[in-house]
Amino acid sequence: MMDTIPGLGQFDFAGDDHVVPFQVEGLDVRGRAVQLGPMLDAILERHNYPLPVARLVAETVVLTVLLGTSLKFEGKLIVQTKSDGPVDLVVADFATPDRVRAYARFDEAALQAAIDKGETLPQQLLGEGILAFTIDQGAHMQRYQGIVPLDGASLEEIAGVYFRQSEQIPTKVRLGVAELLDRDEQGKPRHRWRAGGMVAQFLPEAPERMRQPDLSGGDGAQEHELEIDDLWDEARVMVETIDADELTDPTVGTERLLYRLFHERGVRVYPPQAVYDRCACSREKIRDVLASLSQEELDETVEEGAISVTCEFCSTTYRFEATEVRPQ
Repeated sequence: MMDTIPGLGQFDFAGDDHVVPFQVEGLDVRGRAVQLGPMLDAILERHNYPLPVARLVAETVVLTVLLGTSLKFEGKLIVQTKSDGPVDLVVADFATPDRVRAYARFDEAALQAAIDKGETLPQQLLGEGILAFTIDQGAHMQRYQGIVPLDGASLEEIAGVYFRQSEQIPTKVRLGVAELLDRDEQGKPRHRWRAGGMVAQFLPEAPERMRQPDLSGGDGAQEHELEIDDLWDEARVMVETIDADELTDPTVGTERLLYRLFHERGVRVYPPQAVYDRCACSREKIRDVLASLSQEELDETVEEGAISVTCEFCSTTYRFEATEVRPQ
């Protein structure tokens, strides 16, 4: 949609469900930003998660979209938590160039007990465990996986630790989720979700400028004193000023937010990339999986002469007659 940004005149906004790559040459910063609306709504509505779980899934989807759209090859990025809390699994994956899916697993009784106690912060819902980032480039390439402990107060903090440990690139992550209550065209109450996020990275031409203080090794170990590059310090502080409402408010928009943050340093935005709620499951794929099972395993799944399989991501149920599937 066409709109106006002060100093830039008419501007074609990316709108919802489009990732906007950007560069701030004056700060040696590159990144991506996004606002998610209908795509996220479709994922969450399909599962009808309790509100605290929906927020966790929404944040994971935003993080996955921001990182997945940076892939320069055909493949998949999987972001997954695995932990001992009421929500023991949250997973989202991005398949190039634009497909997103996600789901969460939780213990209903434990989750309700946590909600009754008011323990709905991410670290309280997830408990102790790991956050894993897996890059899959296909059957003929080795998978890469980075793992960090779930020892932060938010996915923002945990993702920041991942970048410090695995990529060693100064990185700032911001994530926001908003629950909207309004009415549809017929005046009926309507519940909607929005989310937004930004990843900013410091990528100067001189690699030595990217050095950061060492992470503490624990047991009273002290970080080495190291002066943070002035430009990255400025960029980091700017990103930290983002209010959660700015990340999700459609009247602000991704480009307006970027202009507000970086216009004095000269921000450049690149063509947006659309992302879609699209599952990779299909009847053919599931039939192939069933065909790979032994006869004994198949017999255990047959009920009333048929086999039913429900995709955890998109909740689609596939039904096969037992005679359709034969072990290899």
